[in-house]
Amino acid sequence: MYELVTDLTSCTKMYNISDVPPEVLLGDDIGSDLHSVVAFLGWSKPFCGNCEAENKYCQLKKNSTIQDQTECLDILITQLSSSTTDHEPYIGASSHSHKQVVAGEYIGIIAGVFLLVLVVVSLCLVIRSNIRKKEDQVKIENFLEDYKALKPARYSYADIKKITNQFRDKLGQGGYGTVFKGKLSNDIFVAVKVLKSVKGNGEEFINEVGTIGRIHHVNVVRLVGYCADGFRRALVYEFLPNDSLEKFIPMENQKRVLGWDMLQKIALGIAKGIEYLHQGCDKRILHFDIKPHNILLDHNFNPKISDFGLAKMCSKDQSIVSMTTTRGTIGYIAPEVFSRNFGNVSYKSDVYSFGMLLLEMVGVKKKVDVGASDTSESYFPEWIYNSLDQEKELEIQVEEEDDTKRARKLTIVGLWCVQWHPVDRPAMKTVIQMLEGEDNLSLPPNPFGSTNPMNTGATMFSRTFNSELETISELE
Repeated sequence: MYELVTDLTSCTKMYNISDVPPEVLLGDDIGSDLHSVVAFLGWSKPFCGNCEAENKYCQLKKNSTIQDQTECLDILITQLSSSTTDHEPYIGASSHSHKQVVAGEYIGIIAGVFLLVLVVVSLCLVIRSNIRKKEDQVKIENFLEDYKALKPARYSYADIKKITNQFRDKLGQGGYGTVFKGKLSNDIFVAVKVLKSVKGNGEEFINEVGTIGRIHHVNVVRLVGYCADGFRRALVYEFLPNDSLEKFIPMENQKRVLGWDMLQKIALGIAKGIEYLHQGCDKRILHFDIKPHNILLDHNFNPKISDFGLAKMCSKDQSIVSMTTTRGTIGYIAPEVFSRNFGNVSYKSDVYSFGMLLLEMVGVKKKVDVGASDTSESYFPEWIYNSLDQEKELEIQVEEEDDTKRARKLTIVGLWCVQWHPVDRPAMKTVIQMLEGEDNLSLPPNPFGSTNPMNTGATMFSRTFNSELETISELE
């Protein structure tokens, strides 16, 4: 059956005829010329019979000056051109099959784009992973290089001047000397303590380098290096941006800066640092100057014990330490360091200093003037103990109930640490357990109790304290 099909609206099929030869229908006068057959069938313009006879597509000729002029195109060329044109209909092609071809081409294009995106994303992930690996490798190399610089090294005075940029950035000053901010290679910041004078043939300098130089603990400041260039001596420490704990202990009627949770965290870190000095080193190190000024804070407020100028080293099995002079800071010195009547000097002397530091962190020390004439009646650990025992308010700044529990806990631990006799004080390991444990701690035995205040240990210690204070004042 011959079925002439066109997509052109101007080309209309007039009849359907059976599949018989033209000569049967038209007789001998009409030949097999297809033009004659089409003319007989009644096709109107445009004429596409010649294209159909050659098995080609027929379309209107573009830009033609003659109306209804057609042209023939090969089927393969027409299919290829259809993907880049606006899919103009072709005479003799099936509309349904043409739409299937176009839909298939769209699906192919979408699949190709998806695969391309997938490949690009995969390449980006691989490249990013390689970059991260290279960055990690650089960080490790920088760390190893920086770690070399953190080992105690000896510097000349010229090096110290270069590190501190000619002593430009001053951090603090005291009787020991002046501290400057400095910078090593690879952006490592340090604190340089330039010693004012050398006392006792450089004993403090030797103590500092000899003890802290071998210590590696998260709660002990790291000694980066030192300078011993003639009479000029300096100590180079890691730089801690938040200064000392003393800066964050409020005076009376001042608002508290650090929360109670942070204060407990700091107290626990200090306790772990002292416990390491007592038990974690090859030899036991006694600091003898635990106080807020010597507790430095890093950027996360992790505490680090510093200033080992008064430290002493002894074997771990040595329970008694011989001392010829009093060591420490007034207000934090254990009673036995003043007078052997209270017991022998040992690592428990650091426990006492830590207890006094805890009470100051809580804020109760500032409420009693230790140097007053009525010291025997107002020695503040005794005053605190009596207040807690009688369930009196300590007038501590708290905002929530949990803060009250933490403040009470730190106060009770402090009271355990400031027992008169060293044997009654807990070791730092026990102190750590108390700080990490429950809040409902019991009060220690009362070492201050007496019906006659003149017979109390507080009075004895106060007299010794005042005598020592007067001696120091005369020397100054």
